[in-house]
Amino acid sequence: MLKQINGKKMSFADKISSVRIILIPVFISLLIYAQAKPYLRSVAVGVFILAILSDFFDGLVARIKQEKSELGQIIDPLADKLLMLSAFISLYLLGYKIYLWVVLVVVSRDLIILFGVVILHFLKIEIVIAPSIWGKLTTFFQMFTILWVLIGVPYHFFICFLAVVFTLISGSDYFFRGAKEINAKISTSDS
Repeated sequence: MLKQINGKKMSFADKISSVRIILIPVFISLLIYAQAKPYLRSVAVGVFILAILSDFFDGLVARIKQEKSELGQIIDPLADKLLMLSAFISLYLLGYKIYLWVVLVVVSRDLIILFGVVILHFLKIEIVIAPSIWGKLTTFFQMFTILWVLIGVPYHFFICFLAVVFTLISGSDYFFRGAKEINAKISTSDS
């Protein structure tokens, strides 16, 4: 399955991103079973760190091997979003010490971005959703927050706060970039 999609061979970087998606149900299962067997929490931390490293290495491999692909531009951010959303939601629902307001901000931002992409698609506006520095900082602080909560550091308000701040900044950035594209499309169609 990881070898071809629509007759095209997957790049090595795409395969690494695919592994990150495959690690998501493993991670969630470990969180669930850790409720009865606490030692599995450490294994869940290891799996999450492996997923984080895969995020770093797929980008590194793509740059080194110059394997930028259309699939990679979809699968890499999709893998990030699925990992982050499933981690935040699972941690909260399973009773880990994470603030509800953090989970709501993270989930809301990604739903708003998804809604914006759907609107752009229906308006037939093609936009390249290139990662920004704000998006990268958001991903970093969200991953760090999840690790912080998993490890069980008692004072994690500050890292959660930073994750929320960068989530809001990057969400606003994506919103204004999308609005700019819509306005440009409307003004060119009026001409």
